[in-house]
Amino acid sequence: MTPDDESSTQPEFNLDAYLRRIGYGGDLHPTRAVLEALHLAHATHIPYENLDVLLKRPIRLDLASLQDKLVHAGRGGYCYEQNTLFAAALREVGFLVTPLAARVRYRSTLTLPRTHMTLLVEAGAERFLADVGFGSSGLILPVPFGNEAEVVHFAWTYRIVREAGLQVLQLLRHNCWVDLYAFSLEPQEPADYEMANYYVSTHPASRFVHTLTAQKITALERHTLRDREYTVDRGVSVTSRQLTGADDIPALLTKVFGLTIPKVFSI
Repeated sequence: MTPDDESSTQPEFNLDAYLRRIGYGGDLHPTRAVLEALHLAHATHIPYENLDVLLKRPIRLDLASLQDKLVHAGRGGYCYEQNTLFAAALREVGFLVTPLAARVRYRSTLTLPRTHMTLLVEAGAERFLADVGFGSSGLILPVPFGNEAEVVHFAWTYRIVREAGLQVLQLLRHNCWVDLYAFSLEPQEPADYEMANYYVSTHPASRFVHTLTAQKITALERHTLRDREYTVDRGVSVTSRQLTGADDIPALLTKVFGLTIPKVFSI
């Protein structure tokens, strides 16, 4: 098989189906406004979830599998799935996208491996950090890269600061800056994500292997379910409750998080 024959067998990206999935019908030129609109639409329409990990199903990162699951099957996914799909859509529109790897710091005092995927996107002369795969604390809109300016995403405020050769994405919580993750600008290859994805989805120390996680973002609220703890973050206030045995978690995942639940799933 020649290289040309091999490339012709690669699955095409169905941009129209993707745009229907995220509810976007606007302009498709590679501008800042379009990047922001696509980022917002994806972040608020495709939930973050790890149901397949709990079901011990392999997490596949090839484009055909991602489209089948996240676009056609009404499912969500975590960072590798979300941002790989988003990067494919952005490239189809005409953006230049550089995949990056980050070390998560949020809710951890340990030095963790670089297991988060994020994106550097160019729109004209500007560069942005784009990330639709960090869940309920993550970005709703892309963040301009390089000037350390504070940016407001509805009720949430972010910035990117420099630290010893790294870039750190921070979230403002209760008047204090909280590190979300640190990253370098070294481009990543699909093989890098395949290795990290295998660790995250199978290693006994990975929280994804043990903890049900579903997260849904809107412009006004961020809904999070971790096992039986259900939290709603409105920026200025956070409410949380423990679900009881009488609560129908699959129904909650469908009605609140917008997920089509696999028939074999139960908790």
